[in-house]
Amino acid sequence: MTVDEADVQAVAEAIRDAESVAALTGAGVSTASGIPDFRGEDGIWDRHDPMEFHIDRFRTDPAGFWNDRVELQAAAFDDGDVTPNAAHEALAELESAGLLDTLVTQNIDGLHQDAGSENVLEIHGSAARVVCRDCGTRADAEPAMERARGGDVPPTCESCDGTLKPDTVLFGEQLPEDALMRSQATAENAGVFLAVGSSLTVEPAASLPRIAARQGATLVLVNLESTPLSSRADYDFRADVTEALPRLRRAVAE
Repeated sequence: MTVDEADVQAVAEAIRDAESVAALTGAGVSTASGIPDFRGEDGIWDRHDPMEFHIDRFRTDPAGFWNDRVELQAAAFDDGDVTPNAAHEALAELESAGLLDTLVTQNIDGLHQDAGSENVLEIHGSAARVVCRDCGTRADAEPAMERARGGDVPPTCESCDGTLKPDTVLFGEQLPEDALMRSQATAENAGVFLAVGSSLTVEPAASLPRIAARQGATLVLVNLESTPLSSRADYDFRADVTEALPRLRRAVAE
């Protein structure tokens, strides 16, 4: 679908006029940086058993869990380090210009922060961190991953020797309550709500644009394919996020 320039200008005007603008990002923003989708065709869960990453597996076999975690990371990032793309950068620029208040993400890769976004709610956690199951200390994930790659599994906490867990939401775990509540409040208060690169099929993230629309927000979708909310959106841009968001960012600045 071609993105109509008049629609881009209308969304840009709505963003400039809104008292609060929020965005939700999904896997489609990360895949543009070379990170494979988890649920899509030929995604991570087509190649790995999701139950290997269930919280019960972690509890009963933390060493095996970490071995599989190392294997999964190698498969997902076999081309080396990934970097933010133009969509990440456009969202960070909107925030720095005071035109995006909160960014809610389903992604766990930390690329929004790498691009410069600061007010980010990670409702599925972050693979860039680990958390101690005993004392709750959080730390950078890379030292623990390095130990695990060297066969020291499960890596343990330097503070209390407890078992470290990736600070992501595993199957069987609840989403972080604080991040979820803040995300819902953000949706309720948004004058414009952007849903970017998300299929809007995974709850509770999929409910956020619905909440915003019910409260009267201008709902803008940017995704290559149709979503369950396409018919309800004020603007439904079927486009590459790395092209549509920079274009919208430029229009907002005009």
